[in-house]
Amino acid sequence: MDCIEVNFDGLVGPTHNYAGLSRGNVASSANRGHVSSPRRAALQGLAKMRALHARGFAQAVLPPHERPAVGWLRHLGFHGRNDAEVLAEAARRGPEWLAAASSASAMWTANAATVTPAGDTRDGRLHLTPANLLAMPHRAIEAKGTTAILRRIFCDAGRFCVHDALSGGDALADEGAANHTRLGWGQGGPGLHLFVYGRSVAARGESGPRSFPARQTLEASEAVARRHGISEANALYLQQHPEAVDAGVFHNDVICVGHLDTLFTHERAFSGGENAHGEIGRRFAEVTGGRLRLVRVPESRVSLKEAVRTYLFNSQLLDLPGGGCLLVAPEECRRSDVVRGYLDECLADPECPLVEVLHFDLRESMRNGGGPACLRLRMVLRGEDLVSLGARVVVDNVLLGELEDWVRRHYRETLAPADLADPSLLEESRRALDELTGILRLGWIYPFQGIAASAPGRVAADAGE
Repeated sequence: MDCIEVNFDGLVGPTHNYAGLSRGNVASSANRGHVSSPRRAALQGLAKMRALHARGFAQAVLPPHERPAVGWLRHLGFHGRNDAEVLAEAARRGPEWLAAASSASAMWTANAATVTPAGDTRDGRLHLTPANLLAMPHRAIEAKGTTAILRRIFCDAGRFCVHDALSGGDALADEGAANHTRLGWGQGGPGLHLFVYGRSVAARGESGPRSFPARQTLEASEAVARRHGISEANALYLQQHPEAVDAGVFHNDVICVGHLDTLFTHERAFSGGENAHGEIGRRFAEVTGGRLRLVRVPESRVSLKEAVRTYLFNSQLLDLPGGGCLLVAPEECRRSDVVRGYLDECLADPECPLVEVLHFDLRESMRNGGGPACLRLRMVLRGEDLVSLGARVVVDNVLLGELEDWVRRHYRETLAPADLADPSLLEESRRALDELTGILRLGWIYPFQGIAASAPGRVAADAGE
């Protein structure tokens, strides 16, 4: 099968701000109340896309959600004769809810969905399950909008299946691809699906974190694997190390990243430590017939605290034409003597699969706890799948230029917490998103565009209910 990995990066939304909404996310909490720069954030994300596209890596984009989510604020009981009055009442009576309704967190598309390529599914279609993100209110409102966007893009039911997000409450809390890694000998061959969970509703005897919530459940991971038609032999479930969660590892992709036959991970990523890593290698050999290239970083070299501070493991791994892997890391890794020194040793080791490191300035995203890996959702697509996508989302230099120009014309240079109640921000955001749907040829998908869900050929992505 002719397959290619495409990284779908999230476009940062016009309301990008630092409200400190995510408990357990150290960076988010530390930067609460700071002034953000939506324009800089969006351009930093696009700069990463442009650089990787120039290197020959397939890139695509996913649009932001409509924010502030005025429909959700009305759902919470905030009233007004118009949207501006709803914002004003929310700012006065429930500023924390206005902040949640204004979050641009959908930019972190690693949480958008869990994806299984067609070669690993029972029915031979690519399957996507949007994450319900139940752990945090500002993220739990994303599922409906994400589902609508994905169904617009992956509209060919003969090739793609976009499921509804899991329902069933806290027992099925699902955080998406940030807790899922597919390892395989090649893009088109059989893959081992590593699902990482923080807690299990049914399991007994598993210790959990003491300070921060464990967001993903084992039961949710198992349900996603079943609905995607992944063979039991091709799925492995491991628990996050509770100490890692308490150190700020709220998703597995903050402490571990894998690609093809390479796994780059901290020694305290999983409960069971060395035994867990050994099990991954054993199962990888059973599924693929190959040998896993494991880079296991000891605590003595890079502490959990430093790994979380620099987001070393929230990097992207990409295979290079000449062999080995490119590590796409945040600039914070280069500025850390400890991390830079460790990576230099990796690059000098002929046995290490990491052969190049590329650093990016993603400071605006990093201040909210999102590095390179958070900003992308990986999908293995067949060549013919690309031409069947229902929107102009696969990037080229022309599209990148249009998006950069769009950001410069519509995004604010700075945004303070008090600005979230500004009705002008709402109007600016809507004008920007209305134009974006034209650029990406998405049609009308946002609630403010006034399209009913029943309109022929159109989907309303109302995140307000």
